[in-house]
Amino acid sequence: MSDKPQKKPTIARQLPLLALGATLLLSGCSAPAQDPGAGDDKDPVAQDSRLTTISDSGTLKVCTTGDYRPFTYLDPKSGEWSGIDITMAKNLAQSLGAEPEFIQTTWKDLMPDFKSKCDLAVGGVSISLERSQQAYFSEATLDEGKTPITLCENVEKYDTIKEINKPGVRSITPIGGTNEKFADEHYSDGEIIRFEDNNKIFDEIIAGRADVMTTDASETRWVANEHPELCAVHPDKPFNFSQKAYLLPLGDDEFQEYVDQWLNMSKNDGTLKAAEKPWFG
Repeated sequence: MSDKPQKKPTIARQLPLLALGATLLLSGCSAPAQDPGAGDDKDPVAQDSRLTTISDSGTLKVCTTGDYRPFTYLDPKSGEWSGIDITMAKNLAQSLGAEPEFIQTTWKDLMPDFKSKCDLAVGGVSISLERSQQAYFSEATLDEGKTPITLCENVEKYDTIKEINKPGVRSITPIGGTNEKFADEHYSDGEIIRFEDNNKIFDEIIAGRADVMTTDASETRWVANEHPELCAVHPDKPFNFSQKAYLLPLGDDEFQEYVDQWLNMSKNDGTLKAAEKPWFG
């Protein structure tokens, strides 16, 4: 290294650097200030929430099968909807300042129809992990499980899974939903009859074309009230544990929280009990 003193740059050499610095400084000062609130009038989740869209449209779109009393029923003659969950959906719509629009579906098509057409799905929908991958659930509306219903004279013949899961025992089930899934899992040695019309399925047992049906305990209680020939088999001690709830859009936390709060209040102010009374007594 040389011991000679370094020469300082001349003014001519410094001018380009000074000009570049000034340009950068001026460009920085002239850039518009970013408004922290600009373009953020609404939170993206809130903007997409059903709380917003239902309020804007004035309509709560409800998917339901119409074939599962006491929760949902569509009268084929009058076109009138009834059922515990129908009454509750009307109450929810009212709380949102909206009118309910009921969209009929089937158990087989419940999930795709709900995801593409509806804000809510009701009608005795059972909570399952499979459904939970595609939708949110409200808090549970009912705790129960699967239990048989058959002719009263045959109660002792079909009070265990082992007795039903035998060759020659005709176990009838609606197509789609958790009843069919339960039958497939537990009655492979018996005969499974898959029936299209859930409104007429119990007539098949009365007519002797089927022996037994395994369904939710709540449905067996209602059916036993309607048809004296049929008896619910140990509805207080079902084969398994399940819960019913309402289907809600996946990811819509705000709507789920609202529905849960409304449901909690309905359980404690008599709204739910009033909806159940015409069906359960």
